[in-house]
Order: sequence, then structure tokens, then C-alpha cells
Amino acid sequence: MSNHASHPYPGTKTPEGAPRREWPLWEVFIRGQHGLSHRHVGSLHAADATMAMKNARDVYTRRHEGTSIWVVPSSAVTASSPSAKGPMYEPADSKPYRHPTFFDIPDDVGAM
Repeated sequence: MSNHASHPYPGTKTPEGAPRREWPLWEVFIRGQHGLSHRHVGSLHAADATMAMKNARDVYTRRHEGTSIWVVPSSAVTASSPSAKGPMYEPADSKPYRHPTFFDIPDDVGAM
């Protein structure tokens, strides 16, 4: 009578001894009271987006420090590898015009 998808405690064993499936991992981003952007604050396991949102609220905004929460399935995040740092960022070195130091700002413009 055991069904791993509906079991409330994934990762435990069924009465028959078979391992249960874990819920998906979600990344949590919070926008602070005075911030303009969301900041990654951690990860959590949840069965679906609704549960992930509720759990994120309970775990990461206990002191009402956020104004907005984003939850994103970890499997949807694409990231570069730290070991690929050279090939990833070296092309930017050949484009100095993208750096603000490349431009001369006239004195009459003032502070930017």
C-alpha cells in the first residue's frame, strides 16, 4: 500500500525497504525591503512550486525581511563552471571599449 510519490517524508525507506524518491530541489531568491534585485539565499526540497513558495517564506523570511520571493527548480538553472573561468571571461579582455575606463569624460560633464 506504499506509494513513494505521495509519502510525506521522501528519502526514507518504504516498509518493504525500498528507498523513497526525494522531492525536487528549489533555489530561493529574496528581494529585501530596500533592495531592487533578488538575492540567492538558499535551497530547499519541495514537492511543487506552491509548497516551495510556502516553505521559502517560512524558512527565509521569518523576520519579515523580504518583499518578494522567487523559487526556481534547481534543474532549470544553467551555470558556468568555475574551472571554465578562463575561456568564459577571456574574450572580454579583447573588448576594452566595454569598460567605462575606455571613454574620456569631458570635465564640464561633472561626476557620473
